[in-house]
Amino acid sequence: MSYTHPHKDAAFILRHIVGFDELCESAGLDEVNMDLAAAVLEEAGKLGSDVLAPLNWAGDQAGVTLGEQGVQEAAGFKAAYQQLAEGGWLSLTADEQYGGQNLPNVLGTAVSEIWNSANMSFALCPLLSQGAMESITHHGDDFLQETFLPRMVSGEWPGTMNLTEPDAGTDLAAVKTRAEPDGDLYRITGQKIYITWGDHQMTDNIIHLVLARLPDAPPGVKGISLFIVPKFMVHADGSLGERNSLKCLSVEHKLGINASPTCVMEYAGAKGYLVGEAHNGLSYMFTMMNHARQSVGLQGLAIAERAYQQSVVFAKERLQGTRRDGSRIPIIQHPDVRRMLMMQKAGVEAMRAVALEAGAETDRAASAEGEAKGLHASRVELWTPIVKGWLTELAQELTSLNVQIHGGMGFIEETGAAQHYRDARILPIYEGTTGIQALDFIGRKTLTNQGTHLAALLDEMQQTLDALEASAYPHESVAPRFKQALAAGRLAHDWLLTHAPHDKALAGSVAVNFMMLYGYLAGGWMMVRSGLKAQALLEQEAGDTAFLQAKLITVRFFCEHLLPRALAHQEAAMAGSESIMALAEEMF
Repeated sequence: MSYTHPHKDAAFILRHIVGFDELCESAGLDEVNMDLAAAVLEEAGKLGSDVLAPLNWAGDQAGVTLGEQGVQEAAGFKAAYQQLAEGGWLSLTADEQYGGQNLPNVLGTAVSEIWNSANMSFALCPLLSQGAMESITHHGDDFLQETFLPRMVSGEWPGTMNLTEPDAGTDLAAVKTRAEPDGDLYRITGQKIYITWGDHQMTDNIIHLVLARLPDAPPGVKGISLFIVPKFMVHADGSLGERNSLKCLSVEHKLGINASPTCVMEYAGAKGYLVGEAHNGLSYMFTMMNHARQSVGLQGLAIAERAYQQSVVFAKERLQGTRRDGSRIPIIQHPDVRRMLMMQKAGVEAMRAVALEAGAETDRAASAEGEAKGLHASRVELWTPIVKGWLTELAQELTSLNVQIHGGMGFIEETGAAQHYRDARILPIYEGTTGIQALDFIGRKTLTNQGTHLAALLDEMQQTLDALEASAYPHESVAPRFKQALAAGRLAHDWLLTHAPHDKALAGSVAVNFMMLYGYLAGGWMMVRSGLKAQALLEQEAGDTAFLQAKLITVRFFCEHLLPRALAHQEAAMAGSESIMALAEEMF
């Protein structure tokens, strides 16, 4: 159950698809370039392979425990976390003002894949912490930033996100947790559930971001405020004070990510600090949630990559069938096993390119000015639900294929294939289900701007198609398949704008198929761009020939076997809402 980071593919995408050097130049990062990025990925890969991956299966089997001192994390996790923090990995993309290294977000995305492939349960702790830092950086006042961010950036104090309650899941308007003014602070009272890494012994303090209502709060989501509630209060000199009035009541027993404590948290008049203005907490929390949603999409890539690596090793070693000369046949030589391996390989390479391109758009939006800034910001908005929705749904299939390749052994826990499958199952659920991502994509990201942002993305894809058709691309099936998928995307776009105003149930009925169409189309776009670059490098006799040739084959496979799914999703979406809504409730 070893893990090796696919640094060649990540570096190829960063250099040739994302344009990492150009991105850094535009951001004024004169000392940051692909050579540095490659070195960072190599060192991160060592930590992932040597430290985090060996803890993955044992942590899943042992889980966590709740005792008098709170939650006790799995054995080895504390030392691993300290090594992660001491190595400066949590400060990678943070602001230099608070001790960060100010490296591009897209590089942080590539590194995060490593942590999540190596040990997804462990990686959830820094994932949530980075999101919490985003919220405090954007919305906290100077006091909050100076008090909490340096310790969070260093990894000394991780952060969490507390939204969900027993009666308030997706519907945050139902939040009941109360916040009563108490001098300069507030007293937080209520219960939160599903709090990832809500308690542990890996650090001296934990910084909770909590949604709650003030006494004068208006009803609904407009009446929610955001508070920082530390596990231990902090003195003016930065030292820790008394234990705050909060605790973990219980930990959930889950299908997967068993070494990540999922806590029921009780706030019994705990002291908290108001973040930003009262009643604006939901918008502040969305800063964290949008970061987390792309990160969860990345988890889909990461766990699929880990499962693929395991499939390859097993397929090369497992003997099944006998040749005429009596020798046994490794199952990697069986065509159907090859089909499943290619599904995994093509899927993860497309997912990686989409995730890194989305991460790069965050960097471009931050450094651009004028109209370009708006364009890149709108692209981030479009990419976020695609990354969260499409990558996590595809991860279900790819991790399941790993179990299938293992056969009966895949159904047995000791091989480890089942763990990747179980761990992946949470990904389309938390941080907003697939349905919620799809509603966001079809509603806020498409219908509210009359499809202009999506049309701009389709126009950019058309430019790639034009370049592909004008090139001497080595295989004739790639361009026609991409052209068909792009046409399906345009057809669905125009159909939606025409029919949605006349059918209230339409958007909700077709949203998932609509989003998945653009997920496969986006993956195809990234793969076609990768193929064009690989062909150019081969013609120039530049780069790793074997890697580039494999890339061309993988691009072809994606276009022949995965990209046609875009057409199926287009047809299903354009079937509309009628059959979905036709049955009376009592007929189910």
